[in-house]
Amino acid sequence: MTDKDLNKDKIGAVSPDTASEAGAKDSAEAPAVHKRRKRYSGKYPRKFEEKYKEHQPEKYKDDIEKIIMKGKTPAGMHIPIMVKEILDVLRIQPGETGMDATLGYGGHSEKMLEKLEGRGHLYATDVDPIESVKTEKRLRDKGYGEDIFTIKHTNFRNVDTVSDNGEKFDFVLADLGVSSMQIDDPSRGFSYKTEGPLDLRLNPESGKSAAERLRELDYDSMVNIFIENSDEPYAEKIAKEIVRAYHKGEKIETTGELREIIKKALSFLPEKEQQEAQKKSCMRVFQALRIEVNSEFEVLYDFLNKVPDCMNPGGRIAVLTFHSGEDRLVKQFFKEMKRAGIYSDCSRDVIRPGKEECFINPRAHSTKLRWAIKA
Repeated sequence: MTDKDLNKDKIGAVSPDTASEAGAKDSAEAPAVHKRRKRYSGKYPRKFEEKYKEHQPEKYKDDIEKIIMKGKTPAGMHIPIMVKEILDVLRIQPGETGMDATLGYGGHSEKMLEKLEGRGHLYATDVDPIESVKTEKRLRDKGYGEDIFTIKHTNFRNVDTVSDNGEKFDFVLADLGVSSMQIDDPSRGFSYKTEGPLDLRLNPESGKSAAERLRELDYDSMVNIFIENSDEPYAEKIAKEIVRAYHKGEKIETTGELREIIKKALSFLPEKEQQEAQKKSCMRVFQALRIEVNSEFEVLYDFLNKVPDCMNPGGRIAVLTFHSGEDRLVKQFFKEMKRAGIYSDCSRDVIRPGKEECFINPRAHSTKLRWAIKA
């Protein structure tokens, strides 16, 4: 080997330590690998997970505004209903203590926090372990810290355990609607329109799914649930078709499988009536199962029974309902408690959203607002 070759070897040789340092330097300087989003077919994304702009409302504000103005709710987002009417009823003053019984996307909570002007305290409850975490981060990022805003992961039926040191509320809001984020996400199984597991639980980590509960029900129980929870006119025919499917060894574990059973049950109707009837029955049956799975009437009963003892004299409560069963219960409680002297006043007539709001947010159509004042 020549001297020239030896010199070449020396120049090319690198000690282990030097190699390690060089590797670390290269690693530190290497740019992060850009991960491209998953492409979708067609001009616009159709699947929930593909709607990347709608899932980032802060980043794509103009796009989100256009979607809302078309009368649609962006995926993964919830538009708060009747905000002005609620604030008019609650009359929140800086320094007061209040409760948002159903946190959801946090739209109502944010408006109530604005009214507090940095003084007082707002407590909020939600059983959804998926969406409540996202909402908490969103509101914390907007500057609402623990000093003014406390979120508790509990059911609002536990209203008597929410405030610290037994502190009572000057205002309370309970929005009983299911959040749009839950409805739109196919993996939650809230909508008959999209394929997904037949779940319907507000807290998917607790209790039985709708598919499991449905399997446990006999014919009479199904009929009662469909009628009592959603006034389903074809309850008997739908229950009969479900029982027949189980006897044949068929599974009903997805939203699509239940939808097809309902369609089959209503196939006796004139062809021109079937599509609309099937749509409405699907909505009612899914609602009835959701109420059953989450014990919604029992939860509301407990809340309405307990909440007066958790309010200061003169405290105001507003409740948003979305179907006749809820509204009847709220109306009955408020009237009876006023008669008993527990409430000094309550709404005589229901308050409804305006036409403009219903156009921008079609999910507001069935909303009813009632209120009461603690004596």
